[in-house]
Amino acid sequence: MNLLEETKFLMKKYKIKASKSLGQNFLIDDEVIQDIVDGANIEPDDLVIEIGPGLGSMTKLLLEKAKKVICIEFDMKMIKILNDRFIAYDNIELINQDVLKIDFNELIKQEKEAGKIKNVKVVANLPYYITTPIIMKLLESNLDLKSITVMVQKEVAERLIEIPSGKNTGAITYTVYYYCKSTKIREVSNTSFIPMPEVTSEVINLELRETPAVQVKNKEVFFKIIKFAYMQRRKTLLNSLLNSGLFKSKEEGVKILKVLNLREDVRAENLTIEDFARLTNILFIR
Repeated sequence: MNLLEETKFLMKKYKIKASKSLGQNFLIDDEVIQDIVDGANIEPDDLVIEIGPGLGSMTKLLLEKAKKVICIEFDMKMIKILNDRFIAYDNIELINQDVLKIDFNELIKQEKEAGKIKNVKVVANLPYYITTPIIMKLLESNLDLKSITVMVQKEVAERLIEIPSGKNTGAITYTVYYYCKSTKIREVSNTSFIPMPEVTSEVINLELRETPAVQVKNKEVFFKIIKFAYMQRRKTLLNSLLNSGLFKSKEEGVKILKVLNLREDVRAENLTIEDFARLTNILFIR
């Protein structure tokens, strides 16, 4: 039985339909599943946290490779299916909860204290509507993570793995680059799902850096500057930071940009992450 047949069988057996409100699209391509798992580089002493396992199409492969798999699933119907499918496995834990409300630091701490876990890796086929909040939570929570391997909408993936100041740069680009080294694993056609989404997907791997990409005197100020710069990205950086109050006056802004060798008409997307770091350090100590 291939993955498509298995998925249809499970949907019929449990009388379920993909929930549009939960952004459910069931992956039916065996090759894609294998590429995601391979791209995550799972080792025998790893703890894998799988977000949104759904019917468990990828869970079986993860269970065979990892020391333990913790599945976080919001849909109680899926929890029932996962429990039935993997009842014979002793290295799985199911958590029926909103992923944005989970204390990952405490979860990882408990697992590391309880067993011989070397690295913690997140693997997920994320609902498109909640991709950014989940990734931001994982990155900003100071988690003891080795990597995050996710499938997301292609356009989002391109912003996530872009080099800051590249053509696909967005505010989140700097956040991901600050914390991670990123790699594209593969594109995934919409025909690889039922029901078919309207967009192409992409699988990416984010490997957490041992130290951030740049050193800043205050991380909160650094991300605040980037946030305000991109909130008004059609404006010049000078006007964006002046309107947000980060520059006390136009004269101060012009002076700081000159110190950084930046033009007065420069825009946010033209700045490298090093430019934002130097700007942060000047504003923080002024």
